[in-house]
Amino acid sequence: MRPDSARDLTKILFLDIETVPQQYDWSKLDPRTAQLFSDKTRYEQERNAKSAEEIYMEKGGILAEFGRIICIGVGSLHKVGEAMALRVTSFHGDDEAAVLTQFVELLNKHYNTDEHWLCGHNGKEFDFPYIARRCVVNKIKLPRLLDTGGLKPWEVGHLDTMNLWSFGDRKAFTSLALLTHILGIPTPKDDITGADVARVYYEEQGLDRIATYCKKDVVATTQVFLRLTGREMLTSENITLV
Repeated sequence: MRPDSARDLTKILFLDIETVPQQYDWSKLDPRTAQLFSDKTRYEQERNAKSAEEIYMEKGGILAEFGRIICIGVGSLHKVGEAMALRVTSFHGDDEAAVLTQFVELLNKHYNTDEHWLCGHNGKEFDFPYIARRCVVNKIKLPRLLDTGGLKPWEVGHLDTMNLWSFGDRKAFTSLALLTHILGIPTPKDDITGADVARVYYEEQGLDRIATYCKKDVVATTQVFLRLTGREMLTSENITLV
């Protein structure tokens, strides 16, 4: 396996996802789903003295069994003269199956060999498995980079900026916002946070606003990856959001 400092940057697809609960209001869950959520989170309820409803309002969107994907932001690097440039776009919409289908088509067409990689922040624990699980739920065939069953760890084409930052320490979560702050990486993300996504989506119908936020996270993830692998970061002139 090549070290990250020697990896071909044009073979990496940087990504971020935004998710929401399948139902915004706990009371609208059917009884069976509500019971299963309560069963899944029972230990957390006891540990934090919270009800299943309280936990659902906090975490319903980040559990793939009870949430859905409304946006997948993607970014790719390419050469412009001697510099690298980043192009970022997103697949977003109310129809999760359509969002996933567009993303899978991109992977099948352009990121489908052993030389290709996905990169996200906490992607190995969240984004990549979440996408794969929701593909299964929506009966969408997994693309090569997400079909990891039976593969050895070093055969899986997944990169993770949080994992790179850990240097083998598995005990702590470091947010993308914290990492960009301490590394001095400028980020234009000043509108909403992840905690606002469900409210903005359901109460304000602000899907385009969420998509913009998601694309900014892709930019931040790319910059962190470049920084952690000893490369020059991108200038604003070489970043395009479409």
